Amino acid sequence: MNAYIYDDFLNKSRYRRAINRVEIRLTDLGLNGKIIRLGAIKNIKDVIQAEIKNGIKNIIAVGNNETVNKVISSMITNKDYGFFQKDVLFSVIPIGGNNSIAHSFGIKKEEEACNILLARRVQQIDIAYAGNNIFLNKAELLSNDAIIEIDDDYHLELKQKTNIKIINVNDDNYLAFKNKIISSDNNLNLVVGGRNQDNTFITSKRIKISGTGELILDETMLVPIPTEIGIIEQKINIIVGKDRSFN
Repeated sequence: MNAYIYDDFLNKSRYRRAINRVEIRLTDLGLNGKIIRLGAIKNIKDVIQAEIKNGIKNIIAVGNNETVNKVISSMITNKDYGFFQKDVLFSVIPIGGNNSIAHSFGIKKEEEACNILLARRVQQIDIAYAGNNIFLNKAELLSNDAIIEIDDDYHLELKQKTNIKIINVNDDNYLAFKNKIISSDNNLNLVVGGRNQDNTFITSKRIKISGTGELILDETMLVPIPTEIGIIEQKINIIVGKDRSFN
């Protein structure tokens, strides 16, 4: 059984043609399912968890990075980050802009996403958190004055703007360290780079950031610092394409 979670921004007329293409393709492939429109729902979490309890096995976010964040956050049942069922699959049908998560899964276009759903190529990945928020791909630090503590062993002190990324699932095919990033190894990957500066790569379990500024999660959500970043214990099963950008 499939549940398609449509984000509320898809109500705009400019997206109607893309949605029509998706729905026709899903019907042709026999992938029909229940459509849940977020714009009409006050408590997204209750609705999604009820669907899982009722036997939904595939949850598909239809939208962008923000949609993915909303849906996966709603699949998490409690503060200990448990899931109702480990065999529930997750995927994305990307529509609109800001779809780096779907692209990292190897899903570039909406109709292609339907074919990938049918193929059901499944991979487990970690889910990262920053404070009370989750992210899949990366957190980028926006700060001129911050201290980064890495596994309580050592720290970096920033006194100028520096390119800092904390990567969970790689979304950059041009990243020099991409082959060192494993999407299911329970580790975060800190990448430091910038003009006139050698790139640095550090793998860690937990990172604390203090000082001033904020993090941007998956190019979507801003989180103020100080905050702690880590990996949720339980992994999520996702349907991916052949051309995904991670191991």
